[in-house]
Amino acid sequence: MEYIWKTDCLDLAQTLESGQCFRWKRQEDGSYTGISGSHILRIKQRPDGAVLTVRSEEEARFWLRYFDCDTDYAAVIKQFSADKTLREAAEENRGIRILRQEPFETLISFIISQNNNIPRITGIIGRLCESFGERIDDGIFTFPDARTIAALTPEDLAPLRAGFRVRYILDAANKVNSGEVDLQSICDMSYDEGREYLKTITGVGDKVADCVLLFAYHKTEAFPADVWIKRITAEYYADGLPECMGEYKGIAQQYLFEYFRKRVPAVK
Repeated sequence: MEYIWKTDCLDLAQTLESGQCFRWKRQEDGSYTGISGSHILRIKQRPDGAVLTVRSEEEARFWLRYFDCDTDYAAVIKQFSADKTLREAAEENRGIRILRQEPFETLISFIISQNNNIPRITGIIGRLCESFGERIDDGIFTFPDARTIAALTPEDLAPLRAGFRVRYILDAANKVNSGEVDLQSICDMSYDEGREYLKTITGVGDKVADCVLLFAYHKTEAFPADVWIKRITAEYYADGLPECMGEYKGIAQQYLFEYFRKRVPAVK
């Protein structure tokens, strides 16, 4: 069935190709096909929102939550208007949304993302899923769970070509599988508590923890800082982030990242 989602704050290309997630494929007709858990979606942009091809109303609700339909992005953009630079970045990129992703997949994905680029990250994750996930459709595999990955060895993961990240992947999977790290419990933690908790996993520093908190737990206070964001904050917000960001620093970060990425192509 087709479900019409009407919103003026959705740009699929900006959202799905922004580095939040790595398992969406753009099709020849401009639509995107992706998977979360065992849910598969084909979604296509339209001028007033998007068309979701799903199996049921329940599936549609799952994906609307995934695309954060309950957050009023227009109101957030209005809140940001008190700062000139942020106002311009938000208005230009108002179609970016913060995805609500599955925590374990998000954790492993951003461990893999360290010192890496999007094509390589996508390739490693794709090989991980094809090798150890469950095939549920033609060329579409689930993300392997913690128990499956914890049973693997560095030699098993060598074909992924993930390099030094293999040790971190296995540490994360073992800690989650054993219960030493309870990802569900982070839902009830504050941002600061969740950040420190995630950093008990080998290889998880501030940036990876912030990405997981933002993209899996929707803790929008998180402000992941890569080379782009560090440069932007040093140049425009040396005295501190503007108060108008409020509790939505993570959304502001996405707008600023996209805004300056288009203007400063020399930054790598």
